[in-house]
Amino acid sequence: MVLSMAAVGIVVTVAYFSIPSADGKNGVHPVQYQVELASAKRAAPYPLVGPQPLPEGWQATSVSYGASDKGHAVWHLGFSTASGQYAAIEQSDGKPDDVVAKNVPGGKPDGTATVDGQEWQRVQGDRYRALTRPAGSTGTTVLTGTASYEELAQLAQSLK
Repeated sequence: MVLSMAAVGIVVTVAYFSIPSADGKNGVHPVQYQVELASAKRAAPYPLVGPQPLPEGWQATSVSYGASDKGHAVWHLGFSTASGQYAAIEQSDGKPDDVVAKNVPGGKPDGTATVDGQEWQRVQGDRYRALTRPAGSTGTTVLTGTASYEELAQLAQSLK
C-alpha cells in the first residue's frame, strides 16, 4: 500500500509541475490598470507615470494607489515581463532614500543609465535591481524587480 501511494505521489508531483495552468498563462493573472492610473494621476501630489503602451509581451499583474503607513502617497504597478521576470513601477512622495530602501532591500548604487535622454540611477539589491530618479520636486520613481537592467530600461522608455 505504501508503494502504491508513493507511485501516485510521484505521478501527481510530475503532473503538477509539467502541466500549464488552465488559462495558458502559467499562473499569471493580468489586470487592467488604465482606470486606476487615470484616477491616481488626479490624486497624486507628484507626476505619476504608467506605460503607454505596455512593452510587447508584458502583462500588468497588480495595481494600487493609496497611503503608506507614514501617510505618503504610494503608486504601485507590477508586471510580468516578456522573459517571465517581475518588474514594477513604485512611486512615492516619501524620502527618496526610504522609497529606494523599501523597494530594493539591500540596495547599493550600481552606476547610471541614460534612457531617452534622462539619467536614471542604477541600484543593485539582494534580490532586486532598480532604476531610480526623482518624480517632479516631491516624489521618487523606482523601477524595480527581478528583471534585467535592459528590461527596466524598456519599461522606462514606455513611461508617460
